[in-house]
Amino acid sequence: MDTAITPAALISLSTLMQRPTHHLNPVAINGLSQHSWTQFRADVFCLSQQLAPIEQSRIAVCCKDSYVFAVAFMAVIHANKQLILPSNHQPAALAELSAHFDMLLHDAEMTVDASLTAINISTLLNKPQQPVVAEVVFSALTLTDIELTLFTSGSSGTPKAIIKTLDLLDNEIAQLETIWGQQLRHSHICSTVSHQHIYGLLFRVLWPLCSGRSFDCFNLEYPEQVTAQASTNNTLISSPALLKRLNNHVTTTPYKAVFSSGGPLPFLAAQQCLQLCKTLPFEVFGSTETGGIGYRQQQQPTTPWSRFKVVKIALNVEQCLKICSPFVDAKHWYQTCDHCVLIDDDHFELKGRTDRVIKIEEKRISLTEIEQRLCQLESINEAAVLPLEYQQRIHIGAVITLTAQGVEQLELMGKGKFWLLLRQQLRQWIEPIAIPRHFRPVTEIPLNSQGKRLIRELENLFNIPNQ
Repeated sequence: MDTAITPAALISLSTLMQRPTHHLNPVAINGLSQHSWTQFRADVFCLSQQLAPIEQSRIAVCCKDSYVFAVAFMAVIHANKQLILPSNHQPAALAELSAHFDMLLHDAEMTVDASLTAINISTLLNKPQQPVVAEVVFSALTLTDIELTLFTSGSSGTPKAIIKTLDLLDNEIAQLETIWGQQLRHSHICSTVSHQHIYGLLFRVLWPLCSGRSFDCFNLEYPEQVTAQASTNNTLISSPALLKRLNNHVTTTPYKAVFSSGGPLPFLAAQQCLQLCKTLPFEVFGSTETGGIGYRQQQQPTTPWSRFKVVKIALNVEQCLKICSPFVDAKHWYQTCDHCVLIDDDHFELKGRTDRVIKIEEKRISLTEIEQRLCQLESINEAAVLPLEYQQRIHIGAVITLTAQGVEQLELMGKGKFWLLLRQQLRQWIEPIAIPRHFRPVTEIPLNSQGKRLIRELENLFNIPNQ
């Protein structure tokens, strides 16, 4: 949908629900239907009134419809409940996180495990005794007192709970608007990423809400949908997982802007996006723990990252990035595991994660370096390297995607000789103990919608038991 949006002043999350009902822009769009600001206020009020008296205090929200999600998000915090955001829609994954919440709110698009205490939000909003109320009253929120629990995958792929207060998100929204607000002034938000993660939560729901920009109710799932939605009035919130799949899906008109986060965007994918979508993606670097740290547009393969102006950066003695940020703690330094080079006070280069260093026979092995060296070979396009434990010994496995040349070589040589060739080529950089012993060629590296690697799927490719 080609939707022009009237600019509105940025409003804090603390007073968001006090925005006047005559606000002109729709909150969310689903095809030809729209959800107005009046309807949004009424839905939030209706749901919060029903949540406030219940005994359950830890409320998980997991939806596919971003409008329903936004209603539930604001209703839970205005009902003075603890808000929990699971990172995965899958029934078994939700069940594994059930110790973190007392009740699950979901939408009609989801399938939920029968063992969970769960309520379909639509059944609460559609009660006949709940009329649409335009002039409802919301109190201002004290954001420093309101906690939100998100989940991020650790190095093992196991979900890790991260608790943040809403003032940290509010600070980041203000910074995003400072940097890109003018450029996105009349924009509608399309997305390929989930609002259950911090990137999608901020860029696809909360920032649009606070800035008065409308957003799509549902994600674009396929490259064809992404190109079909291209418009000078639309901004795309995406990830490397989808941008790398655009291939030759050329848009007829440019997007106003494209954002990418969740993982590294290869230079060729960034340039392909420029060619196909007529705009070079803004890549955003950060994490659930840190919030945004920096951003860039890859004009060159070596384009450094620019820090957010409110984020201070420095290196520790191990040359790992540390930050002092209002998105984490404005008074104290937070240490990351990102190995960096500082270009100057405002710019830095990422060199890989130090928590991806393992020990094999007392030698420190960088999995990131092995991946980088593999990708330097003419036959390999992408690589994901991981440690595999077998018979009480650690071996290196590599999941790889091949270039056209690599596919041809594999067919001509056969797997055994081709794997031997790869190992021989790696010896110019990598010591023998760190050279992968196991290779698995795939058409694409398994990623989730955020561009994060699916560790368990990678491990399953090797059929080697984890002892």
